[in-house]
Amino acid sequence: MLTAMLAAFIGGIILNLMPCVFPVISLKALGLLRHTDNAASARREGLGFLLGVVVTMMALAGILLAARAGGAAVGWGFQLQSPLVIALLSLVILAAALNLLGVFEVGLSVQRVGSVDVGRGAFTRSALTGALAIIVATPCAAPFMASAIGYALVQPPAVALVIFFALALGFAAPFTLVSLFPALAKFLPRPGAWMDILKRGLAFPMFGAYAWLVWVLAQQAGSAALATLLAASVVVAFAGWLYGMAQHRHFAGKSHKVMYSVTAVLIIAVIAPLPSLIKPGTGLAGDRLTAEVSKAKWSPQAVEAQRGHGKAIFVDFTASWCITCQVNEKTSLSTQAVQDALAKTGTLYMVADSTKFNPDVDDTMSEFGQGGLPMYLVYPADGGPPKVLPQVLTPSIVVNALNQAASKKA
Repeated sequence: MLTAMLAAFIGGIILNLMPCVFPVISLKALGLLRHTDNAASARREGLGFLLGVVVTMMALAGILLAARAGGAAVGWGFQLQSPLVIALLSLVILAAALNLLGVFEVGLSVQRVGSVDVGRGAFTRSALTGALAIIVATPCAAPFMASAIGYALVQPPAVALVIFFALALGFAAPFTLVSLFPALAKFLPRPGAWMDILKRGLAFPMFGAYAWLVWVLAQQAGSAALATLLAASVVVAFAGWLYGMAQHRHFAGKSHKVMYSVTAVLIIAVIAPLPSLIKPGTGLAGDRLTAEVSKAKWSPQAVEAQRGHGKAIFVDFTASWCITCQVNEKTSLSTQAVQDALAKTGTLYMVADSTKFNPDVDDTMSEFGQGGLPMYLVYPADGGPPKVLPQVLTPSIVVNALNQAASKKA
């Protein structure tokens, strides 16, 4: 248990460096830079972020453990298998990007145009940033993390929650430590007018995250859901603009209060129908590898039917919402070296797609002690036990594993 807690803590720290978390890292950094000259405000930011991370992590872990106790085979990142969750998260990310551009303000008291009190609401804003950071971090599985989560999912709930708590502490640790210890903050640049430019520039990584989520939704639910989300995005952007106009008192008299009401009505009108409009469906087609490599659909039965027949088997456990999976796809699996090795060794390539809920995938990952995607299995040609490859691949790792598996003839 102590080993799993340590692995979870280290994995949480490394998770800050994973690509899925980068957009929200910008929000964390911006919040910290605001208060490098004010130790009390910096501590408030740090503690708010820590609270948001821990509460959200424990809530997700509780839902995950309850679902598994009820018989559902779900794992880390389970909520991103729902098109509705993807749609709602993408709208939140879009709103965050508009906020960074200054279209409207959240958690700030606008006293007059050009005068913003950054002290008020800082704790709440930072807590919400921590919550958002954990939610968008679930597509990634950092080194050490997957094995810790895999261990947690087969333990009693109390033990599992302790491990998830260690993961949350590790994830929040870098930002919180810098916030709590002013000596560390001395290495950061001083606040100034440049921060406004940085704030607006950091909106674009958020737009990138929004674009990625839109793509994931298209893979999960098809063009109809995609059109619904794009229409909802336009309404949310318009509502944000109206809200910002009302905040800055661009309307005569008390008309700004009417605009607040109009904004609330628009947001409700967007959110309320989404559950009935966005459902799992046939996603937009997309090839994960070039035509040079044939792919087979994975299932436990298909693997058993092919094992021990003189062919190695490579199984790619993946999902459209798994960023680490997509990076491995581009940097390793789709390279010419790996394709040549697949063809030369005659390896059967199978894809276990968990973009939409697939209980067989989660059961198999649990069997091999992996709590989240990606997972790569290489079955030797002689039918022996499979080898689990690292979650972060290089072409040489895959090629060597394929050659070794193919050389083991029955």
